[in-house]
Amino acid sequence: MSVGRRTIEGVTNATDAPATSTDVPDIDDLLDLAVGELGGARREGQHQMARAVTAAIESGEHLLVQAGTGTGKSLGYLVPAVRHAVSAGEKVVVSTATLALQRQVITRDLPLVADAVAPKLARTPRLALLKGWHNYLCKHKVAGGYPGDDTTLFDLPGGQEHAAPEAPAKRAGRSPGRGRDDAASLADHVRRLNDWASETTTGDRDDLVPGVPDKAWRQVSVTRLECLGNKCPMLAECFPDQARAAAREADVVVTNHAMLGIAAGGNPGVLPEHQVLIVDEAHELVDRVTASATVELSAASVDHAARLARRHGGADTTALEDAGTVLGTVLVTAQGDRFPQGLQGELRDAVAGVRDAARDVLSELKPEKQAGGSKGGGSQAASDGDPGLKLAQGAVLQLFEVAERMAAEDTTADVLWLNRPDAAWGGFGESVSRLHAAPLHVAGLIRTHLLGEATGVLTSATLALGGTFEPIASTFGLGRKAAGSGGAPGGAGSGGAAGGAPDGAGARGAGADGAGARTAGGAATDDTPVWQGLDVGSPFDYAKQGICYIARHLPKPGREPTTDAQLDEIAELVTAAGGRTLGLFSSRRAAQAAAEAMRERLDLPILVQGDDQLPTLVREFAADPATSLFGTLSLWQGVDVPGPSCQLVIIDRVPFPRPDDPVKAARARAIEERGGNGFMAVSATHAALLLAQGAGRLIRSTKDRGVVAVLDPRLATARYGSFLMRSMPGFWPTSDTTLVRAALQRLNQA
Repeated sequence: MSVGRRTIEGVTNATDAPATSTDVPDIDDLLDLAVGELGGARREGQHQMARAVTAAIESGEHLLVQAGTGTGKSLGYLVPAVRHAVSAGEKVVVSTATLALQRQVITRDLPLVADAVAPKLARTPRLALLKGWHNYLCKHKVAGGYPGDDTTLFDLPGGQEHAAPEAPAKRAGRSPGRGRDDAASLADHVRRLNDWASETTTGDRDDLVPGVPDKAWRQVSVTRLECLGNKCPMLAECFPDQARAAAREADVVVTNHAMLGIAAGGNPGVLPEHQVLIVDEAHELVDRVTASATVELSAASVDHAARLARRHGGADTTALEDAGTVLGTVLVTAQGDRFPQGLQGELRDAVAGVRDAARDVLSELKPEKQAGGSKGGGSQAASDGDPGLKLAQGAVLQLFEVAERMAAEDTTADVLWLNRPDAAWGGFGESVSRLHAAPLHVAGLIRTHLLGEATGVLTSATLALGGTFEPIASTFGLGRKAAGSGGAPGGAGSGGAAGGAPDGAGARGAGADGAGARTAGGAATDDTPVWQGLDVGSPFDYAKQGICYIARHLPKPGREPTTDAQLDEIAELVTAAGGRTLGLFSSRRAAQAAAEAMRERLDLPILVQGDDQLPTLVREFAADPATSLFGTLSLWQGVDVPGPSCQLVIIDRVPFPRPDDPVKAARARAIEERGGNGFMAVSATHAALLLAQGAGRLIRSTKDRGVVAVLDPRLATARYGSFLMRSMPGFWPTSDTTLVRAALQRLNQA
């Protein structure tokens, strides 16, 4: 993909003076131009959003925008972004959570907007795409400049296939597995990558179709720590360096939440300097920042770092290897798997031993010591440019930083837990004990490193949970809405249905990640930014297009993946619908059990996640209305199947987080210790977000009709049920089974 370089070429002045206010075109006129290029019609919600985004950028006040499916939210923020970047000379960064939306924005929506509005602006907008270092092919590594990776049991050719076995497919003509050539060897993939290296103009992994397993990609890519930087002999051909150069010169840069997570962790240099940050799919930001800041430590990771240091740095790693052995033993025998008070006793001593030994090895790997003869002499410059040494330094430095963080005297800012080997799946599950650390709070990281210097626009189809933006705003480190705002920027009314925050969710400023930005009185503190909230609604009439059926007669779900009563209900609903069903389940076991039961009971095609790659399954589901597709979390978000193929969405239970999720449990406990309601702030908010996303799979166009069936009576009977219902699209609610089956039969016969 050459979007960044293509649009930069021909621009003679990269620092064009910003236009005066009288020169800046009206935002509504520009949006009409862009929509016209798409052949679309004017949507008031989209214009409402564009005006609000424009006002927020100009005022410097953060904005949360809920834009329902069908609003056209990408143009609702891209047109203001391009307009401001060119007219004011301020860079805008746009981030998405999913690869699908990132590709849509950079290959279709953003170029279309730029081309449509360019004649009305002072110059042609410059666009760029920016990803993490390891997403780009390294030409120096392809040319043999780096030593080969070590091969371990789980890095064998086809090592990606050493995953938990899937249930065998039971449809005629479908073979088990992932729908690709499992016999392709690692060498085959690497040869293909070597050929591609001479053809690609971007080095972007996502431009390689079909893709390759992670193990093969590692043979041709490096991390930022492993990169030789200015010492690389092929710097002039460096793909990640070219991408960053394009981003520095661009007006609008498209990136992803993983990059935001790195920046939020205190590494702002991963993004070009910018004045505006637009976060699409913002409901995923907290989880992505948390994942980026989560680290692990095991005997295997110690051994890996020691091996690289010994092989490529000539270091004496005896003490580090011994520390790894001790750590491995202690992890196996450790009492408990949660450490709310930090590591104690021999476990902390073992981690501290790894830290100290790694520090000593790091000292040996310093370039000046290498130049002194530990590898046979040579200059410091030569040591700086040694790829093997760089690999060793990166691995040992990372090991040291992780161990230092875990063994610290004060670990109250982290959640520490131990994952033990999983004996399930015939030994193909977790193979070693791993110690993990994740941040207890990320609100402060987001507020300080992402929203501290830039104006933030955060948007999604699901931000107003329980009828209010405040629960999710607090997870971003934001205070209450701007004083006296009453409505949203641009004169629009504030979003959200009647209701309010979940009981206790906002108590003492507690957000869903356990940290809060508000004082007990609710006002924004001096260091917490104020914000505006806007719900522009949706062009869909949910109450007329869809039914929300709650199966009140079913028993409350228990520990078992499915019950006989649930399976009977699923069979009746799928039969009435004639297939056409997207089944969203809370676990892989539940999805598999339901799929197997339906294959035995019904004469209808049933697909289940794991039969093939997910995009292939979704295409098959969309192509045949008689087909049903069952799966887990990946299907709750991002599946877009308008038309008759999806007229029934089944949700097996309220999707609370797993009770053994250490991070969410710790965040709930932290809220309760401050007087809040941890269950409502964490578990109920998590469930509300997923329910809103899952139910949103049903209506994808103004012509769609159907039923969302929730097989969990708690949605109607529990105290928190009303909060969850207010978070979902406004479907017509019922618990009448006969009515729902009749509605599905009519749709099937239409």
